[in-house]
Parts: sequence; structure tokens; C-alpha cells
Amino acid sequence: MIAPEIMGILNVTPDSFSDGGSFVEEVTIRSQVEQMIADGADIIDVGGESTRPFADPVSVEEELRRVILAVTALRKVAPDVPVSIDTTKAEVAEKALAAGATMVNDISALRHDPKMIDVVRAYDGPVIIMHMQGTPDTMQIKPAYDNVIDEIVAFFRERIEWLVANGIHQERIIIDPGIGFGKTLDHNLDILRNIDVFKRLGHKVLIGHSRKSFFKSLLNIPLAERDCPTAVVSALCARQGVDILRVHDVCKTCYAVGIADALN
Repeated sequence: MIAPEIMGILNVTPDSFSDGGSFVEEVTIRSQVEQMIADGADIIDVGGESTRPFADPVSVEEELRRVILAVTALRKVAPDVPVSIDTTKAEVAEKALAAGATMVNDISALRHDPKMIDVVRAYDGPVIIMHMQGTPDTMQIKPAYDNVIDEIVAFFRERIEWLVANGIHQERIIIDPGIGFGKTLDHNLDILRNIDVFKRLGHKVLIGHSRKSFFKSLLNIPLAERDCPTAVVSALCARQGVDILRVHDVCKTCYAVGIADALN
């Protein structure tokens, strides 16, 4: 087993489902980044617009204000750590990359903004593409599939082919099946049971399951109690070969992955 990279989530939003409003000033951003790196984070993922179900959209100007402050602040304490910019907007991605981000994490898989492909092509770094049924304001309204795994795989095949045709090298592409993005509890569990199917596509696989609402459906627990089950799922994903785990609590995840590695 090769231990996955741990991506620490830095939400610089007032309305994210888990930690909205916690990291909106430079001092708290820097402190959180220092803590995540000390806990074992390999990558920091910066997001300036909430993608929770039914979230209100954010203007380019407001998203830029949030993420440029965050990227600039974290670069003061972590000049070398890889930084992902979580956005669907080309202008935000371009300016965040110029400020020090090193990869793009686009939940729309470059479908939202037609200019995003130009930004990604111009920077020689990874690009994360995620599967989502619908959009954040519609995705949890009765999501349905004939076969969730087959449909996600078909989606990735189309997106990868499109990216390569538009000048993005295969090795730059990372895939995220999109836990909780247009998925029911059963859909999410099917994804977590079938990591090997996604691995067969030949790309790094990212799983972003941290603190998500399927834990409430599965275990009947509130948001404040989801870090331990998140860590359990992280360990199970690590044993299946997941390459990147995107999480809020880096420390618990590193403990869980370390135990899974030792047992393997």
C-alpha cells in the first residue's frame, strides 16, 4: 500500500457547511495552515465559494478577494507546499495560480467556464476534475442513476478525452467521483466500494468525503461528530489505493491512514 497524499481543506467562506466563517482573516488562515502542515498535510486546498447543496453563488470579485488573501497568507508560512485552488471560474483560477497556487480543483470538470481550459493549459500543474450530477443548487434534488459507477466512469472517459484533445497531458489529470455531489447515501457507498474501478482509468483518484451529510444518514450523527467516521473511511480508501484524501481534520486522517498502512 502506498500511503495517499492528504489534502487539507481551507475554506475561506462565510457559509461552508462545516467551517464557514472560521478562516476569513490572515491571522486565522496562517494559523490553520501551520496546524494542518504540522499534522501532516501534503496539499492545501483553498476554496472561496461554498459548494454545499443550495449554496448561493458568489461573484468573481468576492471570490477573488477571499482566495487571493488566503493564498498570499499561506505562502508566507508555507512557501513550498502544493496549493490547490477550488473554483469553477477561470479568472479566479488564473489569478490564484499567479499568486502561488499550483493546481486547479474544478468541481464542474471544466464545464462551467469555457475559458478554464485555457488557464489550465497555460500552467503546468495538476487539474482535478470531479463528477457532479446537476449543479450545487440542484444536485441533491432526487439524484438518480441507472448504474452510478458505470455513469461516472463514462463521464470521466469523456472528460479525459476532451482534456487530452485540448492539450492537457494525461499525467496531469486527477479524478474525483464526487461524494455527495448529486448522490444519495447508496450512491456514495457504491463509490466507496468501487475505488478499484476508478483506479483502472489510469489516473490518480481523489476522494472528498470529509464530514459530509451521508454520515448523518448512515450513522445519525451531527456535523460535530463526523471526523472520526471520516477518518475510518479514509483508512478504508487508503487500503483501496486512493491517491489523495481531501479532509478537514488532517491529524485524525493521518493517524487512520498510518494504522491502515501498518496493518497492510
